[in-house]
Amino acid sequence: MKKGNKYGTHRVIEPKGVLPQPANKLDNNMDEIYDNEILIDVQTLNIDSASFTDISARAGGDHGKIKEIMFDIVAKQGKHRNPWTGSGGMLLGTVEKIGDALVGKTDLKVGDKIATLVSLSLTPLRIDNIKEIRDEVDQVDIDGKAILFESGIYAKIPSDMPEKLALSALDVAGAPAQTAKLVKPGNTVVIIGAGGKSGMLCCYEAKKRAGITGKVIGITHSQKSTDRLTALGFCDHVFSADATQPVAVLEKIEELTGGQLADVTINNVNIPDTEMTSILITKDTGVVYFFSMATSFTKAALGAEGVGSDVTMIVGNGYTRGHAEITLQLLRESEKLRNIFTELYA
Repeated sequence: MKKGNKYGTHRVIEPKGVLPQPANKLDNNMDEIYDNEILIDVQTLNIDSASFTDISARAGGDHGKIKEIMFDIVAKQGKHRNPWTGSGGMLLGTVEKIGDALVGKTDLKVGDKIATLVSLSLTPLRIDNIKEIRDEVDQVDIDGKAILFESGIYAKIPSDMPEKLALSALDVAGAPAQTAKLVKPGNTVVIIGAGGKSGMLCCYEAKKRAGITGKVIGITHSQKSTDRLTALGFCDHVFSADATQPVAVLEKIEELTGGQLADVTINNVNIPDTEMTSILITKDTGVVYFFSMATSFTKAALGAEGVGSDVTMIVGNGYTRGHAEITLQLLRESEKLRNIFTELYA
């Protein structure tokens, strides 16, 4: 086997010298693998929410056109990085082959079912057939192959829950794990996009960390998600609002916090132009965590400067140590979470 680079630069076709994520094109030839690669037989792509929303909108919701767009993305780039959002997603598949240099150095074996925890935006991918598109959960079942680099992280699918259930949670594992790090007892936490996958997980984790002296406020998009989140009981207050309208949301948060605003704001929405809402509702000594890949960090930085806000803003790093196990454990801890995730996503 040919020797590969730890970070996968050997798969970069254009431009040379860059890492796989910013590369315009990767080598997705799966006929042979390098000595430090893992070949995966892909079953399901879990497309990043911002990416799937964008692709579906461009296709007018037509599944045939969604397939065309996805095939075209992979044909041009050798990976599934949405050219308009820059985001990818992750995948579920079975280990088919392990490179010679990794034998004995990885806990994986051929036949293991895994979810990759690195983005599709840097993963060499070949799609042979798109079998089913599940709009409601941003998942696409395919026949295809993918490469996991030596530096790539993954999670073995646990035996105590269905594959699709685990995949739906692992897709957003960074958000609740970061919430666990950021939220302290007594904090007031506002979660924007609280009715979605990452939002519900964050609400549960935030309430657990903030405790009885803290407060969790969930902002949702529709009455349906408002009712669902209210019924779960993870939040002290839940209301529906347009997160692209910062002044209206600020007025509501001022009302609910007695003008004190949020210690921690977590933005999980998959649409643009919600940066200023996140900033305005957070106190100067507070933290804004932008998990959303629809975030413009230029808008966030200049917007905070423009309103004289001294908030600490954190880029939505989808990885924090132990995030996969932390997130799967939430589904084990909370029967309500597991039931709603099973109903909606599995």
